[in-house]
Amino acid sequence: MTHDVDLGRYAVHTDLALEAKEMAEEAGNPIPGVLTETSEADGIKVTRLEVQNEAGSQAIGKVIGKYVTFEVPELRTHDSELGDKVATRFAQEFERFLQQLSVPANASVLIVGLGNWNVTPDALGPLVVENTMVTRQFFELMPDQVAPGYRAVSAVAPGVLGITGIESSEIVQGIIEKTKPDVVIAIDALASRSLERVNTTIQIADTGIHPGSGIGNKRKGLTKDILGVPVVAIGVPTVVYASTLVNSAFDMMKEHFRKEQGDTSQLMGLIDQLAEQERLALVKEVLSPLKHDLLVTPKEIDQFIEDIANVIASGLNAALHEAVDSSNVAAYTH
Repeated sequence: MTHDVDLGRYAVHTDLALEAKEMAEEAGNPIPGVLTETSEADGIKVTRLEVQNEAGSQAIGKVIGKYVTFEVPELRTHDSELGDKVATRFAQEFERFLQQLSVPANASVLIVGLGNWNVTPDALGPLVVENTMVTRQFFELMPDQVAPGYRAVSAVAPGVLGITGIESSEIVQGIIEKTKPDVVIAIDALASRSLERVNTTIQIADTGIHPGSGIGNKRKGLTKDILGVPVVAIGVPTVVYASTLVNSAFDMMKEHFRKEQGDTSQLMGLIDQLAEQERLALVKEVLSPLKHDLLVTPKEIDQFIEDIANVIASGLNAALHEAVDSSNVAAYTH
């Protein structure tokens, strides 16, 4: 198929570094400067990915830095015991992540829950803040009465631009100027290329975060360059673009027909011959009368978002406070 259209803007959107690497591999592109290490136990798959240089960044389209991804498909079953295990593993990995960034055990922390609490798929950040163990007030008002094993933790859910009229980064900058935390932990909802990863995947990154990136908004981010302190990002994919979902459905149909009949050309026709970007361009063209790309989320999103927010909050409480046993956070999960 020949054309003069720039297909770059039709790339499948994902905020997950792991998915970006998978897409680069599927396209047959060389991936220099990207290291991965994967382990799996108790139904929890953990992938540590590092983009080491600009070549790696260009190859997968992600910023140079470290990324840790948790994949737990069974989280959707609302298994409280599994939730406890995920929170425990998350706490252990997050502690390790902070150590790699040379964040000391007594460093003060500001947790920023990005998103809109009025929109369920975007409420992850505010829900995590709601369940976070905040202690800064005790260090400020009664420092002599703070038990060993705790650090100064503050938390804020700054809302979204459409509600406050103020960029989240500007609000956070003002808070940092007054409270002077040593590190910021920013939590936000993301977008995935796969419905299977929605609400079952958690990503940690040392690259900061951009509010609204999951729904395609390009705005001022929360990064070390902007805020002046290290920023650790925690994200969970809660939505998939409708165009991405339809495009993936073609792949699933193609694979199904191949297993059933071997040859897919007669059933799939021209679509069978299109490259992924060309096919996605076709899907977006068909959806264009809607004037925008729809975002899709599971109908059980209310329960999913509460479960995974609870897991993250419980894991953070254990990782940030030595007094909370990171080997078993069950008491802090419910």
